[in-house]
Amino acid sequence: MPENGLPLAQIARLLDVPEDALRTLVANRRPAGDATLVALTVEEAARRLGIGRTKLYEYVSTGEIASVKIGSLRRIPAEAVNDFLTRQLGASDFGTAA
Repeated sequence: MPENGLPLAQIARLLDVPEDALRTLVANRRPAGDATLVALTVEEAARRLGIGRTKLYEYVSTGEIASVKIGSLRRIPAEAVNDFLTRQLGASDFGTAA
């Protein structure tokens, strides 16, 4: 069993892909970032949200996403990203077609 605990043989069978190909994909993946960070750069927070830096700076400047200055650095608390998404989900109007 790989060190991350995934039963790759079973997953490969379920996905109907060769196990070797799946093992290669898992071995070559790049880490998404440090999940233990409590304060993110604007770029890291934007990547987590799947938006651009400019849009994130817009949300920061309007106060929609909390941020702090640490010296000359702007940081976004990791929980602020989740809070923002929660508010967006609550504000979404799923009944209206786009």
